[in-house]
Amino acid sequence: MSLADTQLHEPTRKPTLLDAAEERFPLRLGVEIQKVRDLFRTATRNQWDPRTDIDWSALDDLDLDDDHRTAARMYWSRRAWSEYGAISESPALLIRFCQERREPDLRYFFTIRTQEEARHAEACYRMAEKLGGYFEQPALVDFQKSVATHGVRKMALDPETPLEAIIASLVCAAEEVAFDVFRHLVEITPNKAANQVLRSIMRDEVRHCGFGWAYLEHRIPQMTRGEIEVCERAVITMIRDVEMNGYHSAWLAPESDAMRGEVEADRLTWEAGLGATVEELEKPVFVASVKSIRERLAPLGIAIPTFTHPKFDGPV
Repeated sequence: MSLADTQLHEPTRKPTLLDAAEERFPLRLGVEIQKVRDLFRTATRNQWDPRTDIDWSALDDLDLDDDHRTAARMYWSRRAWSEYGAISESPALLIRFCQERREPDLRYFFTIRTQEEARHAEACYRMAEKLGGYFEQPALVDFQKSVATHGVRKMALDPETPLEAIIASLVCAAEEVAFDVFRHLVEITPNKAANQVLRSIMRDEVRHCGFGWAYLEHRIPQMTRGEIEVCERAVITMIRDVEMNGYHSAWLAPESDAMRGEVEADRLTWEAGLGATVEELEKPVFVASVKSIRERLAPLGIAIPTFTHPKFDGPV
């Protein structure tokens, strides 16, 4: 077969935003979404350093057996894996903001968000290292399906996926759940170092969530009903197929030997007071988080239904 014949039989690559011509001028630098610009300025004033702002000595001489220590290492390694995904989301979305010439406030804020996600990953990595060593990947392939990225990087460069749908699902749904879980963890984690890490990350997550809501409130009045329905479907998919598949909470993932091991690791970490939680404590937090998201999106014209899951007696 000739080269020409081979090329004819190759599938056509779907164009991405990277294929579009770049048009950066004239530059827009003024304030267009005041709430987002204010969040950017707050973020620049509230930087923290995982090396010096956490009392790592609180992890010295812990009285832990091998099972509890290994579980805690796995828990914090898993947290680092999820943060690594967030690090790569921000540059992809920054490209989207620039290519579509979106409000400059978005670009300002996401430059700081990238730094914050990198900081979160470093703090989680340091926790795992201090507890005996970071795990580079899940021990069992089954769990990779639940902790893998939710596809935001790909969607960010897909011109057919509206930016508003990405922000609604990624921030107003997934990050809102993450924030509520972090707040819960801060309340129940006694170890000083673990609590400081969780509290510091939570303070950043407040701004991340604030960005999503401020942006949606700004954009919704300018959108058609059809565009709003795309956002609605994206949020439903994020909650039903990502969050309720174990993305943030291992006990929500489909039952398997691998998942039982992960859930047990969470329980052992919680018993050690090092940052995790357990199904019976987190379940009401998750239910309340979904309810809050549903109620907050309703005035924007985004209707989120109730969901079912084997772990819940009734609709969520």
